Amino acid sequence: MTEADSRENLMTDGEGDGGEPVRRIPDIISLVKDTYAELRPAERRVADVVLDDVKYAVDASNAALAQRAGVSEPTVTRFCRAIGCEGVRDFKLKLAQSLVVGALYLDTSPARENDTGMPFWNAVFGEARRALQEAERQLDPVQLQKAAELIAKARQVTVFGLGGSSSALAQETQYRLFRYGISISAQCDPYLMRMTASTLKPGDLVIAISATGRTREVIEAVELAKHYRANAICVTAPDTELARVGDVRLTVAVPEYPDTLKPTASRFAFLAMIDLMAVAAAYKLDGSARETVRRIKYNAQIHRTGKEMEPLGD
Repeated sequence: MTEADSRENLMTDGEGDGGEPVRRIPDIISLVKDTYAELRPAERRVADVVLDDVKYAVDASNAALAQRAGVSEPTVTRFCRAIGCEGVRDFKLKLAQSLVVGALYLDTSPARENDTGMPFWNAVFGEARRALQEAERQLDPVQLQKAAELIAKARQVTVFGLGGSSSALAQETQYRLFRYGISISAQCDPYLMRMTASTLKPGDLVIAISATGRTREVIEAVELAKHYRANAICVTAPDTELARVGDVRLTVAVPEYPDTLKPTASRFAFLAMIDLMAVAAAYKLDGSARETVRRIKYNAQIHRTGKEMEPLGD
């Protein structure tokens, strides 16, 4: 990688307070991996030492790093320049930055195996069960009933969720509620959230979903909706900014098992809250919800079979 390539990786990412470009530090660990095949054999030995123990590479002196790799100190310097750094000091600065952001994801120690021979088996099933138990323990039934009342009387409902899990949960909320005859849409784009919030009126409802409760775009969209006097249900973590801006708060905190390859368990808790909220709203609507579900089931069955439902026999 040339010096010009290195400068391109330090791309501007907006502007600082004085209007100057903000320099974004590149992911140096990925650069080491991606350029590994292009390095000289001696430089690869340095790369092996770095990738084998990143924390050691950050703290070790140039001489210690060279000794562990079995190379000379100038070779360490050449390695640093080969991956686009100005020298050893610049390399360690960027390496430390990568370590701060992604240290958890560099741990390759395997989880304990069980009788299935699959180390992730207990982590996935166990964490799912624990998440549901936490949701049952922490969810406030009073808040759930308030949420159901807001949904049942809303003129229209819009759901906000941003990011991988929250976007999927927003879509799932739409799928749960439309079948009860509720006019509902899900927005997973920050600009569409703001635009949709701007169209809301009294009697409309926002359901905002965020596992962290800190997603700024979602919080601002809810605040905008409330400015136009729409109501807001927040499905999120307790004691967060998003929870504080909602009229109704459905909250749960689920500690995550430290396995970076395992999906987050908190989504099971959030799915349970969404299901409870949807069913509670359906019971508020009662007759009209049952009729809408009947229509959906009737026409879905015709679509599957390609024929009208046959009457029951005597």
